[in-house]
Amino acid sequence: MPTRSIQRVRLGFTLIEVMIAIAIVVVLVGIVAVNVMGRKKEADTGTAKIALARMSQALDEFKLVFDRYPSDDEGLTVLWDKSKLRVDNDQAADKWRKFVTQPSPNDPWGRPWNYRAQSEHGNEYDLWSVGPDGQDGNADDVANWSGDQGADGGSSGSGTGGRPSGASTPVSGGSSSGQPR
Repeated sequence: MPTRSIQRVRLGFTLIEVMIAIAIVVVLVGIVAVNVMGRKKEADTGTAKIALARMSQALDEFKLVFDRYPSDDEGLTVLWDKSKLRVDNDQAADKWRKFVTQPSPNDPWGRPWNYRAQSEHGNEYDLWSVGPDGQDGNADDVANWSGDQGADGGSSGSGTGGRPSGASTPVSGGSSSGQPR
């Protein structure tokens, strides 16, 4: 008598297989999330450096027109708000134009840019952001000077480090604010 083999046909997945697949997906999502979140800080710092360079260029253009950089009272706001301009006569006021087409009174972390007309780092002026931690003078600050830069540093560009000290004029808030966010 011939024997018949009975084959079982498998339909679907077992609970263990489904749980293993879910665990693999969760691990992959975790790895991707950690890598993406780690890059956000770098991206924000890069954005801050670009914005700082753009502000530095606008400040240099302001100097070409008015033969001076903005005062601490005028701050960076004068680059996009004529009402902040302090001049002795109307003829000088007529030279004003928007030096920044898209005002950015705050850095990528939502804090005001700091500007000081009288540099403490050998530049024409000091321009900096306190960085992602919000603490002034840390290595994560983004500034137009670097910690190892001497007194002969340029007036534009960007770097990190250094310790800004003394009075500063934030772009938004204080006396130099004029633009609501």
